[in-house]
Amino acid sequence: MFDNTAEHYNEARSKARREYNRRKARGLSGHLTSLEGIIKDIDIMSTIDIGEMEIPLKKIKGTNSSFRRMSFSKNFLPLEDSKTEFASKWIALCGAHLEEGIRDSIKVYEYMNYFYVIEGNKRVSVLKYFDADAIHARILRLIPKYDENDEDVKLYYRFVEFNKLTGLNQIWLSDINDYDELEEALEKYTPDSSFYDSKYKAFYHEVYLPFRRVFKEAGGDKLDYTTGDALVLYSRIYDLPKSLSVAETKQLMPSLISELMNFDLEVSRDIKTSSEELSANLLESISGIIGPKKRKIAFIYAKHIEESGWSYSHELGRITIQEKFGTSIETKSFENIRDDEQLKELIDHLVLEGYHAVFTTAMIHRKVTLSAALKYRKVHFFNCSGSRPFVHMSSYYGRSYETRFLTGMIAGAMTKSNILGYTASVKTPDTMSCINAFALGAKMVNPNAVVKVSFTGVWNSPEDNEKKIKILATEGADLISSKNNILSREATRSYGITSMLCTIDSETKSLSSYLAAPIWRWEVFYTKIIQAIMNGSYDRIIKGKSKQVINFWWGIESGGIDVYMNDIVPSETRKLVNILRHMIISDQFNPFSGPIKDQMGEIRVEEGEVLAEEAIIEMDWYVSNVKILDL
Repeated sequence: MFDNTAEHYNEARSKARREYNRRKARGLSGHLTSLEGIIKDIDIMSTIDIGEMEIPLKKIKGTNSSFRRMSFSKNFLPLEDSKTEFASKWIALCGAHLEEGIRDSIKVYEYMNYFYVIEGNKRVSVLKYFDADAIHARILRLIPKYDENDEDVKLYYRFVEFNKLTGLNQIWLSDINDYDELEEALEKYTPDSSFYDSKYKAFYHEVYLPFRRVFKEAGGDKLDYTTGDALVLYSRIYDLPKSLSVAETKQLMPSLISELMNFDLEVSRDIKTSSEELSANLLESISGIIGPKKRKIAFIYAKHIEESGWSYSHELGRITIQEKFGTSIETKSFENIRDDEQLKELIDHLVLEGYHAVFTTAMIHRKVTLSAALKYRKVHFFNCSGSRPFVHMSSYYGRSYETRFLTGMIAGAMTKSNILGYTASVKTPDTMSCINAFALGAKMVNPNAVVKVSFTGVWNSPEDNEKKIKILATEGADLISSKNNILSREATRSYGITSMLCTIDSETKSLSSYLAAPIWRWEVFYTKIIQAIMNGSYDRIIKGKSKQVINFWWGIESGGIDVYMNDIVPSETRKLVNILRHMIISDQFNPFSGPIKDQMGEIRVEEGEVLAEEAIIEMDWYVSNVKILDL
């Protein structure tokens, strides 16, 4: 038995008294939290014995007993006088811990993913004093009654589902949707060893625990995010490894934490909704151009320029800015880059060749572009997508829902069946906002218009898209917003159009003629972004004290996007569309102005209100006159 155990008790009691007095001075309770006090008014549906396992001490938040709580301060250290029986038992446990470690398990209730001690309070107190990491415990889980209106309860129920699937009790996520993402990543995870009886246990020991140690060493415990939150972000950038390299992760972790700290929508995203705003703020020091005389800039396309209107539209933008900037920049485009490994090799090569900026122009490039941005911090990386930007990688896109709203107006005015079709590849927030805007535009001019939507489920498949067109035609659609796979490429050659509002032949169930389409003028985006890079103002924003995360998200007012209308569209309809177009440009009207109801009849946007920019970028619901065929 160690002689200084009594000294440890006195030191622990001193810390307890300081914590107690500090909280009392602030008008708070200084004693330990008790579960009995927490759940006295809670409807507990069931108690489940989930067995014995190791639990982190930091997740033990209190004791079960209201009486026992009086012996401990809020930080689980002892308050009792050193001459009491309580103190003698604590000192004995302290000696046992110093000699051979505390081996006996404790018994706890788990409630809302925190633990409250039934048996073993002093063991927990001793280990908390010595700043231990974990203890073995038998766990009884208390399940509260489900409440749709309680976000904490909903998140807990989702955690329980994850726990049942994986057997992992240690991973807690702050966002309910992240569990789906982690489960999807774990489904693809294949361990290197058969030592563990499940791949989830292999993941926990070979990936999660090493990641946890690195995250904690880098200060992750001081953040308002969990290790699980950080790991989900990691999985968005990299595929989960069979086993984690601690050395590589240590190099990556500071950048990963900076991304995590800026992940809150309220503080991380600087949405540049106006090109004029960019001109005023980013181009303020145009006379102070510094650095290399010539900037090398790469543009990467997922498909061939000749076969893809999307790639072609970006190529038109590249050619225009090359002519505009002349010898001050050197641009080069790379087409048909779809495979992740192919993209990684290309970016590595571009960095070696001294490129200063890389623009990847497809959503499928996003993950590799972000991982490269964390690796090569002196190069500017941009991804063309309507999703969330990152600290190390900005995004750029147009408010395409504005143009979809206008094409929806044309469709609503010209349909004879009141059934409109819409084909899309995969469900993303941008896709959903475009579908909703199209439906709202149709409904504005035709209250009876219904939009039926069919997803191909793959990023790009002309064959699947044509099949979906025929299905929608069979459903009664006489007009359809669809990929431009069959029709004349007249407009594509001028603008790089990738999708059109088309008529459907009632007999062949195929596209017959186009009416209108959203168009892109990427040179507007590229001109202003590249100028900001050249004069150094872009660096000052993303690398300054605020480290702003930038999303270039411009609308029709910028000239970067617009609507192309064929002469087939009746003149009265054209006039009406142009009136709304000018109202959008002058900020007199927003397609997502209330009242707007979703498919369940719930009001999503109140009358007199406009949906927030962040809510549009993260949209995950459909308006009332949308019907999804692929359930």
